[in-house]
Formats: sequence, C-alpha cells, structure tokens
Amino acid sequence: MAKREFIAAVARRVGLPKRVVSEIYDAAIAELMDVVSRGDRLILTGFGSFERQWHKGHPVRFTKSGEDKVNDYSVLKFSATRQTNQRIGQPQ
Repeated sequence: MAKREFIAAVARRVGLPKRVVSEIYDAAIAELMDVVSRGDRLILTGFGSFERQWHKGHPVRFTKSGEDKVNDYSVLKFSATRQTNQRIGQPQ
C-alpha cells in the first residue's frame, strides 16, 4: 500500500479530510524521525517501538565508490509487540 492509499484509508476510517490526515501523517513521521535521531526510543504501546541501531563499519572488497571499507552507520529498528505479532499472524 502506498502513502496516498494509506492516507485515504485512514481518512475514511476517522471521517476526516485527506488533507488533514496527510498533515498529521507528515507531522507524526517527522516527530518519529526527530526522536530516533536524538538517540531516544519511541514506544507506541500496543504496537511496537522504534529506535536507532548502530552497526560497526567493516572492510569490503568492492564498492561502487572504490573505497575499501564501510564506515559505522545506523539504521531504524522496529520491534513489534507480542499483541501486534499475534494480530498480523491471524488469517483475515
């Protein structure tokens, strides 16, 4: 599902205009990125948590840029709650 479809579905569910839902969506994603960029963990009770996870750099043989190593880097990690995993694991 693309962002546009998701926003339309949420707008139908809550009875708000798509424009309003789109603004809320953008603000929520921006806030999530700010929280994890600071190194904090965002916990959405009943859904899961988001946090920045660091990975150690390592040597490589071939890269597109011609460098011989990958520097330390971070990724966004999501951990679903048990409730979320159980809900998505059930057939619809």
